[in-house]
Amino acid sequence: MTENTQQQNPAPTTELPTQYAPAEVEGALYERWVDRGYFTADANSEKEPYTIVIPPPNVTGALHLGHAFQVTLMDALTRRKRMQGYETLWLPGMDHAGIATQNKVEQQLAEEGKSRQDLGREAFTDRVWQWKDEYGGRILGQLRRLGAGLDWSRERFTMDEGLSKAVQTIFKNLYDDGLIYRAERIINWCPRCLTAISDIEVDYQDDDGELVSLKYGEGDETVVVATTRVETMLGDTAVAVHPDDERYAHLIGKRIKLPLTDRTIPVVADTHVDPEFGTGAVKVTPAHDPNDFAIGQRHDLESMTIMDERGVITVHGPFQGLDRFEARSAIVGAMREQGRVVAEKRPYVHSVGHCSRCKTTVEPRLSLQWWVKVDTLAQAAGDAVRDGRVALHPKDMEKRYFDWVDNLNDWCISRQLWWGHRIPVWYGPNGEVVCVGPDDPIPGTEAEGWTQDEDVLDTWFSSGLWPFSTLGWPEKTPDLEKFYSTDVLVTGHDIIFFWVVRMMMFGLYAMEDQVPFKTVALTGLVRDEFGKKMSKSNPNAVDPLDWMDAYGSDAVRFTLATGANPGADVPIGEDWVKASRNFANKIWNATRFALMNGATVEGPLPAPEAMTATDRWILSRLNKTVAEVDAFYDDFQFAKLSDALYHFAWDEVFDWYVELSKTTFFEGGEQAKVSGRVLGEVLDVTLRLLHPIVPFVTETLWTTLTGGETLVIAEWPKDSGFRDAAAESEIETLQQVITEVRRFRADQGLQPGQRVPARLDLDGTALAPHEAAIRQLLRLQPEGDDFSATATLPVGGAQVALDLSGTIDVAAERKRLAKDLAAAEKEKAQATGKLGNEAFLAKAPDAVVDKIRGRLAKADEDIARIQQQLERLPQA
Repeated sequence: MTENTQQQNPAPTTELPTQYAPAEVEGALYERWVDRGYFTADANSEKEPYTIVIPPPNVTGALHLGHAFQVTLMDALTRRKRMQGYETLWLPGMDHAGIATQNKVEQQLAEEGKSRQDLGREAFTDRVWQWKDEYGGRILGQLRRLGAGLDWSRERFTMDEGLSKAVQTIFKNLYDDGLIYRAERIINWCPRCLTAISDIEVDYQDDDGELVSLKYGEGDETVVVATTRVETMLGDTAVAVHPDDERYAHLIGKRIKLPLTDRTIPVVADTHVDPEFGTGAVKVTPAHDPNDFAIGQRHDLESMTIMDERGVITVHGPFQGLDRFEARSAIVGAMREQGRVVAEKRPYVHSVGHCSRCKTTVEPRLSLQWWVKVDTLAQAAGDAVRDGRVALHPKDMEKRYFDWVDNLNDWCISRQLWWGHRIPVWYGPNGEVVCVGPDDPIPGTEAEGWTQDEDVLDTWFSSGLWPFSTLGWPEKTPDLEKFYSTDVLVTGHDIIFFWVVRMMMFGLYAMEDQVPFKTVALTGLVRDEFGKKMSKSNPNAVDPLDWMDAYGSDAVRFTLATGANPGADVPIGEDWVKASRNFANKIWNATRFALMNGATVEGPLPAPEAMTATDRWILSRLNKTVAEVDAFYDDFQFAKLSDALYHFAWDEVFDWYVELSKTTFFEGGEQAKVSGRVLGEVLDVTLRLLHPIVPFVTETLWTTLTGGETLVIAEWPKDSGFRDAAAESEIETLQQVITEVRRFRADQGLQPGQRVPARLDLDGTALAPHEAAIRQLLRLQPEGDDFSATATLPVGGAQVALDLSGTIDVAAERKRLAKDLAAAEKEKAQATGKLGNEAFLAKAPDAVVDKIRGRLAKADEDIARIQQQLERLPQA
């Protein structure tokens, strides 16, 4: 198992308080860990490194259950590795969160009756920094509350000096390599945030809209087109048909009248058009639709932008100045007056893009933006997973990853914001374009006609550098040399596309094909106990700090870890946190009992032959649990390892071993000393195993038990290989006897503490040495002279004869059971009748039928159980 390397001092004699009070322990204990430098990594250490960088939460954020969930898992991984002797770095930091943070400050200004334009760019940026200093980073303090063992000496921010230098450096490198370029393309534009957003920042949902069929042209040169965005017709510059569609062959190459305008537009032939869909003719608006833009490029069509950045129409008199949705209704009305509305379908449910941040309907818009050319970068990101350099866990997430990375479009990285990393490109008075690196001089002054690009970079551009920029890149720092590549990235499967792919592309590019992380452990989302998504707009949203206040941080952590199946969503409810609090209390009370009854870690373990079978059994189970927990950790099976630890600690150690050993402790002597040392060993190892998930209660108990300095740097347990199959079989039989007799007692209505005369026939069985324990646990008193066996239970090769004549009213019990049996038989008859009725089965929903089948199965179980109870009752 493990040596007690920190036990220079004997275990203290001070008793533990009768109850565990997390609020009195957690804060001071965490600060002690930090002050003593347990979480600070040493780049000069000769130990093997283990590195995790925290997914940087936004400076706008507060701790929510999703953060607490992932932080719990990362903390468990790093605490275990630290105990295993690795030089462990878990690096903290925050993201400047461009759009989200700018929106917060603009809301603050609006409350003062101001806008960012009123302040100007420089003053507004100063205001955001003030906001960041005042409100940002609250979540970092809350992470301390959760017990996160982060190296605070290395805390980073995506806009600090070092990371800003990294951003400017990689932009310059990509630009010089032809992988960053500026071009007019159709982008996703948010009229509320007033900026471009990338494809992955668009949420698509089915909206109720309208599909309107409109007639263009006159006479024989009439074409009917259908659209859900009627307002964009003002920017149509063509109608497209399939080149093989004979219906329109006579129109290809001609120009037809565009209604409501004084323009004519051409009819073009393009294979993109599906002749089987609708009328086989489509309107082409190159400046407001990505497919139309591609058609426009192929046919050299004009691109007309017809609305401004806020979605307001900027062309054609009667509609100019109208919001895009107001214009939609007005144009339909005008077309109807001219008899050009051929058909209208309302509601017409179709997929519509919305800004992921503010939920505003996104507007496709032709715009001059900066782009990353992703083809070679994305291929490298895909290859790193395909060739095994990076493992996705669970493996079935690979398909989603490849579906995205193999079909990645060029990435629009410019944002029309003031908060963020400003694009390091300068424009000269004579059309010069100069990209400036961090060590390059600015090419000229404003007075000389030089101006810097107004846009800032997408937030994900800087966070894509996070695994190496936080370690000092582009400088060749000791941290970068020691701790890169990082070992594990723990993040939600919902940001594979936002963040994981970006880090893969940039890491492989900047770090000469070194992957940014070796494993990506993908988690699901935290949901409420009914599986519903938690949202601030719903009453199911939970502040984890409230639960930590009520039940302790360990309880929240253990609940989250228990639900952490790889890649799967995590349901959580308050009752489950209460149950985890009860587990922490159970650990506390059992350890307190053990300390009061001679549990010790002093000296070596006794030889197996000096131990009882119960001692050998628990040590065998302990070593199996160590091996099992290690295997689950290595496979990121947090739910399974938590479950294994829970059942080992509660069921096997506290409910069985401690109870079975009470007689030994009560009798005292040499055997009690042996069992006390075994119990100390079991508690020592169990607390070590539990520590990464529930660090506070285990630290308090372990230091009291062992006198050691801290569990944070204690040695992780090792499987010693000790197994005792015979002892395990013996104790399993003992458990079977005790469980069966307890069940019988409960069936007869006996109170748990009620004593019953009993004769135990254990001769010739392995249970003979356990008679005292059996009697103690089952409340069985010795048989007297007037003993009369009224019930005999053959179990585990032994016989337990009980005298119940003075403990229960047999006649009353038979009457009660007969009444229960009649009710169960009636329930069975009703369920059987319904399931045998063909007419009922034909009409009833499947769920109803399943429910009745369940009632029948339950009735059968009840009948069998009651009949067995009646058979076991003594004769009246």
